[in-house]
Parts: sequence; C-alpha cells; structure tokens
Amino acid sequence: MDALGDLLRGVRADGARFDRTVLSGAWEPKPLPAALTLVMVLRGEARVTVAGEARILGVGDAAICTAGPFGLAVGGTDETEVVTGAYQWDGWGGRRLINALPPLLAVPGEEECLAIVELIAQEVAADLPGRQYVMDRMLDWLLACTLREWFDLPEARPPAWYRALGDDVVGPALRAMHDEPGRAWTVASLAAHAQVSRAAFARNFADLVGRPPMAYLTEWRMALAADLLREPGATVAAVAARVGYADGFGFSDAFKRIRGIAPSGYRASLTAGRGEAGALREAG
Repeated sequence: MDALGDLLRGVRADGARFDRTVLSGAWEPKPLPAALTLVMVLRGEARVTVAGEARILGVGDAAICTAGPFGLAVGGTDETEVVTGAYQWDGWGGRRLINALPPLLAVPGEEECLAIVELIAQEVAADLPGRQYVMDRMLDWLLACTLREWFDLPEARPPAWYRALGDDVVGPALRAMHDEPGRAWTVASLAAHAQVSRAAFARNFADLVGRPPMAYLTEWRMALAADLLREPGATVAAVAARVGYADGFGFSDAFKRIRGIAPSGYRASLTAGRGEAGALREAG
C-alpha cells in the first residue's frame, strides 16, 4: 500500500494558477485563490502567515496553505522572490486531501525541488506551446514531494488513518482494505487478517482511525469510485463491481450517501464537461 499515493488519488492540477512575485515589504493578507496553494521561495526569505500561524521560509523552502486569508512578507532586509501555485479543483476532487492537512505546513527545501521551482518560474514568464500543461504537471510533482517531506517530519500531523498504518493490529487491516477494496470484507475477516479477536479489532480500529472499520471501508471505496467514474467509458455497473458491490443499487445508495449525488449524475456531469463543481451544484 502506498499511503501517500492513495491520499493523492484523484488530485490533479488542471489550469493551475501561478504567480511570480518580488517582495520588498509587507504583502497584505488576501483570500486563498484556491483550496490549496503552494508557496515556494526562489530568493531571500519570506514570512507566510495563515490563520494566525506563521512560518519563515528560506531559499528552496516550500509551504502549503489550505485556509485563508494568507499573507506574505519579507522575512529579512533584502528583496524576496516567491512563486505561488494554486490548485483550481473544487468540490470532492481534493476534499480528502484538504481534510488531512493543517491550514499551514512548511518543509525545508531540497536542491532538486529548487530546480523545479526555477523551471516553473521560467514557464510563468514564458509563452510557449503547452505552457499550462507543463506547469500543471510540475505543480503535481511539487505537491507530492512537499507532502512526502512533511509526513516524515516529527511535527507533522497526518490523518488518523495514516498514523494507524504503523499499528500492529490496525495497520495490516488498513493495508488490506487499500490493496483489495473490491474484496467482500467483513469485520470478522479483517480481524482475522489482523490476527486478533473481532471485538479487539473493532475497538482498536475505531480508537485509532476515528470511525468503525466498515464505515472507513465504505468511504475509501467511494473515493476510489469517484476517481474511476472519471475514466473514459466507465459505467456505474463496472465501477460498482471494482469497489466490491455486486448490486448496483447498493453502490448507488452508498455513493449518494457519501458524495451527495448519485453516481450516474456524477458521471454525466463529468462527461458533459461541467466537472465536479457542476456535479455538486446539481446535487443541491
């Protein structure tokens, strides 16, 4: 199981907004341009403030902001150059990721990341064919690298299920659910996989993850289903089978309960090009 890969499932920049800014003084706080914004320092030192919390970033350092308003200011006496990249998705596309992160997180920079940031800065200033696509993919790469570094920091606060992967009882069951979401899991079979009693497993799982095992499994299946429904030619019946539902009606009920819209409506909105935001508006 690749826990970070699962957390990033379905998160893909599409028309991301980039800005390259030189700071010589305070930058007034303003609302986040999107649900998630990366801030990367090319030159100098910057102070990033979100929801009353501040971080000092040096050259190559990166921060992720998931709440607003946020502000940037020069951290030292010299000018500071920063690049910001804002994800444009909304609705359910990145909800699972956003819920897993604090309003502000920061990681120290690495040489390879700084090289990519400089390339992004060049793309922002250029007007070359495929410019937006190149920047979108670079932003995805930077997001993955930044989160990977952050999850390894002692002060990181990853989601409960991520931390639970290290537990001797709950970890094996979580990995089994993620590796085989279509399997007909029950609390008893998961407990057997973890080699403990059903009662002990259910209690430990709820304590560490924050919800009962079958509720978590349903949420994970619906997250996968939303991603699978985006694939060309996907049908509700085929997706239902891949996430463990022999009965399409049962799958539709679960999807609507978790996502707020029927899978057929969700799929139709994607096909029509309205995206996830349109699907949510139709759900009312």
